[in-house]
Amino acid sequence: MIKKGKLPTVKKNLCPRCNRKMKQQFVGLLHCKCGMSYHKDMGYFERTGNMIFELEKKKIGEKTKQVPVIRYKDE
Repeated sequence: MIKKGKLPTVKKNLCPRCNRKMKQQFVGLLHCKCGMSYHKDMGYFERTGNMIFELEKKKIGEKTKQVPVIRYKDE
C-alpha cells in the first residue's frame, strides 16, 4: 500500500540481474556477487578479469578529492 504523497523509489544498490543488495567499494562504485557493478558516471556494467578499481586524487580548487577510476591491466 502506497501512502498518499509517497512514490515508490527504485534503489540503485539492488542488482538488476539477481536483485541482491550490492556492496559499496568506494563512494559511487558498487559491486554484486554475480559480476555486475554500478558506477555513478557509467551506470551498470559487467566486470571482467582485467579491470582494476582504484581511487585517484584530483585537485578541485584548493581541495584534493579522491575519485573512483577504472583501469585495465595491460596484457
